[in-house]
Amino acid sequence: MTEPTAPSAAATPSPVQDAGAGAQLNQAVHQVITVHLNNIPLLSGLSPQVLQQVGAAMQFRTVEKGTYVMLKGSPGEHLVFVLSGRVQVVDVTEDGREMVLATLAPGDYVGEMAVIDNQPRSASVLAADTSLVAFLPSAQARQLLYGQPLVAERVMRRLAATVRSAAANRAILSLPSAFQRVYAALEQLSQPAPGNMREIPAMPTQQEIAAMVNTSRETVSRALNVLLQKQIVEKDLRRLIVRQPDTLRKMAQEDPAPGPAGHAGGR
Repeated sequence: MTEPTAPSAAATPSPVQDAGAGAQLNQAVHQVITVHLNNIPLLSGLSPQVLQQVGAAMQFRTVEKGTYVMLKGSPGEHLVFVLSGRVQVVDVTEDGREMVLATLAPGDYVGEMAVIDNQPRSASVLAADTSLVAFLPSAQARQLLYGQPLVAERVMRRLAATVRSAAANRAILSLPSAFQRVYAALEQLSQPAPGNMREIPAMPTQQEIAAMVNTSRETVSRALNVLLQKQIVEKDLRRLIVRQPDTLRKMAQEDPAPGPAGHAGGR
């Protein structure tokens, strides 16, 4: 067996060389982090110095699909940014069902309320896909919120949108028919598209929609089949095209006629 040979003196970098290489590497890493942070809407337009300070304070973690990023009731110790993948804000209903309150994509953030009022988390966050997330400690997050007017304005707008979305979600959950709730959720998720149509660019899974509207995946599947058969919507890979937005809106407002057990009138 051949014993390993020691590296020659010429091949061994000196401490000074190590320090120089390390400094260059750290500088390169900081530059990459700064570029990525500048692509986050909340942080876009901040000075490179502020972005470097934020990046230096962050802790990065890869979270596997199905793993909790944070739990309801836990201390609000971090503002969390989604860098890749998808995460879902979830809560549990009185009958024990897990309900999706929001789905967050890269560039989104969560945990701002707990950071602001120093209260426990109001909901849990679950990784819908394997995701890379960044944790900004609450002390640095508050400095960012209170010291950067642009960030403060964006957070206030986000909180206002959250309140409006929560009101819309309550209205959807109050609809008597599960089919109505599915149709209303699709309408809420859709956005304008050319030709007086609407679209959902990244269609949630049927299970995710079921969690949003407090029903079963099978009911979501049946509701979508009705829309497809009537050519109200059309599937295009992950995209859902709403060809008849007015009809979808009308179906969300009208309780479907009772059908066979577990069909259109299903709850």
